[in-house]
Amino acid sequence: MTLMLREIQCFARVADRLSFSRAAADLGMSQPAMSQAITRLERSSGLRLFERSARAVRLTAEGRALLPYAEQVLESASAFSTEASRLARPSIHLAYPPLVGSLVARVARRLAARTPPVGVELRVADRAEASAALARGEVSAAVLVVPAPAPLVTGARFHVSVDHLAVPAGHPLAARPRVEPRDLAGRTVLAPGGRPWPGLPGRTRAAPGDDFAAALDLVAAGAGLLPAPQLLVRAVRRDDVTFVPLAAGDLRITYGLAWSRERVTPELMALVQAVQDALWTR
Repeated sequence: MTLMLREIQCFARVADRLSFSRAAADLGMSQPAMSQAITRLERSSGLRLFERSARAVRLTAEGRALLPYAEQVLESASAFSTEASRLARPSIHLAYPPLVGSLVARVARRLAARTPPVGVELRVADRAEASAALARGEVSAAVLVVPAPAPLVTGARFHVSVDHLAVPAGHPLAARPRVEPRDLAGRTVLAPGGRPWPGLPGRTRAAPGDDFAAALDLVAAGAGLLPAPQLLVRAVRRDDVTFVPLAAGDLRITYGLAWSRERVTPELMALVQAVQDALWTR
């Protein structure tokens, strides 16, 4: 038995509306064309699907039994069409640290709105994971702290100011209106990703990866104090951690979009432009 999608769609719509005329109007068909489609489906299946009278249309027992299968067919066809459209659309894979997630989301929206649209597959990753994914060709580009590894090209650089200090709730520094760099002398200062903090005294302790939000767990546990970017302060609220303004001058982290010079595509260039545009607008 060969079943055609259009006939199954007509069957499901008539079953929903219990009216050939209303079902035909829903699908932009004439009533005779709707009746013919149902007749073809009944002949093909060898079953009577509807009881018809001048006053009403009712599903037969066979029609009621087949309706769930018709709905599954239509749902699968819709999913097939959606996925085919997604696969046919140019796309790019982007790795990024959680700290810059809001920027990455704006970039993805910009690429989806352009003509033609570019799909973005997002992947949260720390510096080591993102660099390895780039080397293996698993992602097209990554947002990394610069300087990036030597083989990679970087562009669309931007700075994230570090102007707060995360301390455990109840810590002596938590009540300060502002922390000065000299206040860190003799204390353990956490460094996500092992990056140094120029101009800050204290004993530097590398924190695994470069996820600042995860490093707050170490702060809450009393393992050290964390210089915190404004982006983190705005995004995170914890009862066990206090953010205190840090007078550290021009302390900042510089990020850039990194990619392999051997894998440049039009979609990658669209990504670079979208990042640059997102940095200039909000």
